[in-house]
Amino acid sequence: MILSIIAYLSIGLFVGISVFKAYQFAKMPFHGRMDLYPVPKEKGFEHGGSYYEETAWWTKPHEVSHMREIVEMLKEILFIKKLFENQRPFWWISYALHLGIYFLMAWTILLVVGGLFEVNGISVAANTSSILGLLVYYVTALTGYFGLALATLGSGLLFLRRAFDNTLKKYTTPQEYFNLLLIFAALVTGIFTWGNDLSFGYAREVTANLVTFTPFSANGLLTLHIFLVGIMLIYIPISKMSHYVGKYFTFHKVLWDNNPNLKGSGVEQEIKKASSFRPTTSWSAPHINPPAAPEK
Repeated sequence: MILSIIAYLSIGLFVGISVFKAYQFAKMPFHGRMDLYPVPKEKGFEHGGSYYEETAWWTKPHEVSHMREIVEMLKEILFIKKLFENQRPFWWISYALHLGIYFLMAWTILLVVGGLFEVNGISVAANTSSILGLLVYYVTALTGYFGLALATLGSGLLFLRRAFDNTLKKYTTPQEYFNLLLIFAALVTGIFTWGNDLSFGYAREVTANLVTFTPFSANGLLTLHIFLVGIMLIYIPISKMSHYVGKYFTFHKVLWDNNPNLKGSGVEQEIKKASSFRPTTSWSAPHINPPAAPEK
């Protein structure tokens, strides 16, 4: 029962805090635009140009394609495109971690679905005599094995690279080491917990019990694993790892926002609103404080 509460609470807080952070980003003052070209939404200027190249552009309709923006964002989310293009050696280990997390998300969903089938007396996953049963059985096993292996390898190698790379370690904070160690610890306990049963046996049974608040006997390793995963889910959205929330605003509202600032437009209103913004917190930086009065 306690483990079920931890599971539901951690997932609920993960979703809730992530949504709240997105709300905070959306309510922030107008950003400093970079207009980094090519902007994916620009129709007819795929070569890297801009609508502003047109003669008397302000008299012509600004045609955009939000679908191209979505496709470009998916490339970044699913494949970390910019890291691949600019830091290929670093991309391999970073992508191992991210791809492993994606596999583990799919594995968890399959376990929940399989567990709910079992609760309702439908043993689809366990019935390997059917094509559907075989498919679910092997897809679950593969996503589990690949997810744990890739994510553990990626988090471990990222920690080592930050610790021993002469350049990176100068800019790595203690929090970043802690982030990777927390992920690594949750994954290693997962390997020892599920390593011999990643399909639909003990893992499916535990998942079904957690989802339905059914009391069950849990050993120390399983309890530690669920506890670490719960802490990780709550911690991620309040740490630097919450970049999954900020990416939309970074790309759509900073790098790719090239809407014209015309008289009476929404952009003009946003600029006026931003110019009247006054921070409520004080700054200690020398260039912010007024000059000291001269000594007499």
